[in-house]
Amino acid sequence: WKDDIKIDQEVVAGYIGGEFPPNGGAHSGRDWGKFDIKKEVIGLCPTQCMKMDGGKLKIDNKECTRCMHCINVMPRALHIGDDRGCSMLCGAKAPILDGAQTGSLLVPFIKVEEPYDEIKEVIEGIWDWWMEEGKNRERLGELIKRQGFQRLLEATNIKAMPQHVQEPRHTPYIFWKEDEVEGGWNRDINEFRKDHQR
Repeated sequence: WKDDIKIDQEVVAGYIGGEFPPNGGAHSGRDWGKFDIKKEVIGLCPTQCMKMDGGKLKIDNKECTRCMHCINVMPRALHIGDDRGCSMLCGAKAPILDGAQTGSLLVPFIKVEEPYDEIKEVIEGIWDWWMEEGKNRERLGELIKRQGFQRLLEATNIKAMPQHVQEPRHTPYIFWKEDEVEGGWNRDINEFRKDHQR
């Protein structure tokens, strides 16, 4: 989904008060103690986009990465939005030595409506790149690993976005090209040292 998470504040209060079991009752075999929304939901949000404000749950939806942890813990209180589509991942494989590997997220959100032109454009870009650059019997995941995710982004005309990054300061595929850097690669060291003293 692309729009905001729907919140039923009364049911959130019900979870906090113990009226509803968290995780849909999946962990009810033991006494885990009283439900703590700060510890079990807000503290485990990967982008820290949630907070309690005056007894109400607030979500900064523009920071949300749609991991769905909060929805899984409180399924009666939180629901996905109405602007729905799908995510596109590619390059999944199950090599014998490494084990199963999930695909890389290529498109975080795309509408799923007939005649599916947006989806077809992405797939055709992948096919063209794979046909041109792939070696004999090479899977798409192996081609991505060999040439890099940035080449896949270029082939599909998709701009790099935060959802492509696995964790902060971990960008294994985004590199500047010389024509994108003001002044190119060649720099005068003396001019550089004027602004950047040792």
